[in-house]
Amino acid sequence: MKHIFLYGPPGTGKSTIGKLLARSLKLPFIDLDRVIEMNAGMSIPQIMEQQGETAFRDMETAALKALATEKESIIALGGGALLREENRVFAETNGKVLLLMAELQTLLERLHHESGKRPLLSGDLKSKLTSLLEKRREHYNSFLLKVHVDGKPAEQNAHHAQVMLGRHHLSAMGEYDVIVGQVSNLPHADFIVTDENVAKHHLEKLNIAKSVILPAGEEHKNLETISRLWKSFLENGLDRKSTIIALGGGVVGDMAGFAASTYMRGINWIGIPTTLLSMVDASLGGKTGFDLPEGKNLIGSFHPPKLVIADPSLLLTLPERELRSGMAEVVKHGIISDPELFNLCLRGLDWVKDNLEEVVKRAMAVKIKVIEEDPYEKGFRAALNLGHTVGHAVELVSKFELRHGEAIAIGTVAEAKYSARVGLADVGLVEAVTESFKALGLPIQIPEEMPREEIIRAMRVDKKKNAKAIRFALPVEIGKVELVDVTDLESVL
Repeated sequence: MKHIFLYGPPGTGKSTIGKLLARSLKLPFIDLDRVIEMNAGMSIPQIMEQQGETAFRDMETAALKALATEKESIIALGGGALLREENRVFAETNGKVLLLMAELQTLLERLHHESGKRPLLSGDLKSKLTSLLEKRREHYNSFLLKVHVDGKPAEQNAHHAQVMLGRHHLSAMGEYDVIVGQVSNLPHADFIVTDENVAKHHLEKLNIAKSVILPAGEEHKNLETISRLWKSFLENGLDRKSTIIALGGGVVGDMAGFAASTYMRGINWIGIPTTLLSMVDASLGGKTGFDLPEGKNLIGSFHPPKLVIADPSLLLTLPERELRSGMAEVVKHGIISDPELFNLCLRGLDWVKDNLEEVVKRAMAVKIKVIEEDPYEKGFRAALNLGHTVGHAVELVSKFELRHGEAIAIGTVAEAKYSARVGLADVGLVEAVTESFKALGLPIQIPEEMPREEIIRAMRVDKKKNAKAIRFALPVEIGKVELVDVTDLESVL
């Protein structure tokens, strides 16, 4: 893994946000200016005064290049550290650079007590800072990853930075990293579980000799396939120290994770999701399992992976119908707690195809926030079931002719209409939800020929039932859902 460099003008909070990021991601924090001072045995103002800016910049380059041998860290850089081309090349080769930016007024408010500590800003702070920003405007604008820090607390800016970077460390149910990045940065693993569709496109990229290739499709997510996985592990000499990779969509991840959770009482696994649906939803949270004829995911365990790597470039081989299907969960995440993501979905599938990395990062962040707050589904994590109570039933009754996301789109619209009927939501919400799915080419109605009594029966055996009622996650407005127990299922349809 590579470093994360925080860069930007003085006063943007690189050290404050850096320390918060380091704590969240369980990584070391390094302030490059402090390293330079320690190496020189004097403060930066003293270095500048006694030896000049060129000598300071030479020390900065040396300190930066010494980081090549450090383990992955969050590194706060000085406001001009990457003006030298060799420094910028080093940083971009050895990690990601995230630029923090703020308006002039914000910086002035933050720096007015500190100009003495910043040699380049001594004297008339406003004119010096204005001049410095103007001189570096083109330089700062050339960085792609940016977070504007104005008007928000440091914690919120640190979370936004994580979303932009596509980096999370989950700890509520086992410790593991979730990274949006390339599968080439893969740690050691012994064995790959994948399916026939994924294997022909991506298996060779991982360069791991041992694998099992399963038939593709939800209809194979059963005990027979799990048994085949256990036998494959045994035949290939896997032991309690082995690590397997689940390379595929949600079905592969669920089954490989469950087989890993039960083989020799639990071995490590790494998730490499290859569908949009699994990147933003199924690969996160540690729920594993398989289906019974009576319903989906009725047998399972909580067994989180050791690492999840979501590589958006793997989505380029995805059939369009699968991409659309994955967008149903993205819309759902927008409805739950990210109105901006919801609005982006209204732009349609062509925009999505051009912005897959942003879609993955934002939608993934919603689910991670929810599951970290409620890992074992005791309370608000049930919000993630929005659209799924009706959706799972419709998917089952269709005998899986409907893709998961198609069924979830239908279920979400049905549940939004019910929410409006019982007075939780207004009609404008129903229209907005319907419009978002239509913009993506997803279905919005239960097929006419589908027997309603079969759907209701399937809802009753769905895993979210309790003794007297079924708990629904109903949308109230974009960005907010409420959990409601419903006894009269006919009224939902």
